[in-house]
Amino acid sequence: MIRILFLLPLALCFGWYYFLRVNNIPIKQGKRGFIYILLFSAFILGFFVLMIHVTNPT
Repeated sequence: MIRILFLLPLALCFGWYYFLRVNNIPIKQGKRGFIYILLFSAFILGFFVLMIHVTNPT
C-alpha cells in the first residue's frame, strides 16, 4: 500500500487541474490549491513513515 502512496498527490493534482480547466480559472490563480495538495500529501506521507517507525515492523 505504501509503495503506491505517490499516486495520491498525482491524482489530486490532476483533479485540481481538471477543475481549474473546466471552470476557466488560470493555473496562476489556482497555484495555492497545488501547494495545499502537496502539503497535505507530505503530511500523510510523514504520518505513515512515523507509524512504520513506531510499530517497528520486522
